[in-house]
Order: sequence, then C-alpha cells, then structure tokens
Amino acid sequence: MIIDIRHTVRSRTPRLPYEALANKALPKRYQLSVVVCGDSLARKLNNQHRHKTYAANVLSFPLSSSEGEIFLNVAAAKREAHRFSTSQQRRLALLFVHGLLHLKGLQHGRTMDELERKILRAFRLA
Repeated sequence: MIIDIRHTVRSRTPRLPYEALANKALPKRYQLSVVVCGDSLARKLNNQHRHKTYAANVLSFPLSSSEGEIFLNVAAAKREAHRFSTSQQRRLALLFVHGLLHLKGLQHGRTMDELERKILRAFRLA
C-alpha cells in the first residue's frame, strides 16, 4: 500500500495508524491519498462534488479500483467527538475507516457499520 498524507490545517491532529487501518480495509496494492483538512475545504468539495452546502466530516473519492482520495475534516471530527462523548482520535479513526469502506464500494448500512466496528476494535479505537 502506498499512502500519502497531507495536512491543509495547522491545528493539532490526533495520531492514527493510517497505513495499518488502510491495510485492514483496502487491497494490498492500493494507492491512497489522505488530506487532513478543515471546514472550508470540506464544504467547498462537498458543494462541488455532491451539491451539498455543509462541511462534510469525511469525503471519499475513488479514482480507480486501486486508487483513491480521502478528505478528513478535523474540525468536524472535533465537534462530533464532543457531541458523541468520545475522543477526537476515536472519532477521526471512525471517519477514516468509514471513508476507506466507501472507497472499497460499501454503502451505508449494517454491513458497513459492523465492518467499521471490527476494524476499530482491532486497533482499540472502538
């Protein structure tokens, strides 16, 4: 797996085992770009690609069967962590795994929820 992580925000971001999480969810020969962003970029991309006006917490863009991009909104993760009484690290991990599973082709539902929990438990992030 080749993973490239870029930060577009200066805020402190919780550490995550990005590559290990991605290896659990995606094929071995996958090229993944992760952009850690804030509300502004997340809102802009959500509007451009999904015609939604809010700042998404995570956006996944499959580019091919072996390549994709994930945009993680750390500002949204921080707000949601507070709302759901969890740590920012755990919320960000859930959003990242959620995005990975979308790249894999899964849609919202029981199968996706169960796989998210299984992967997060394996890293003690559930």
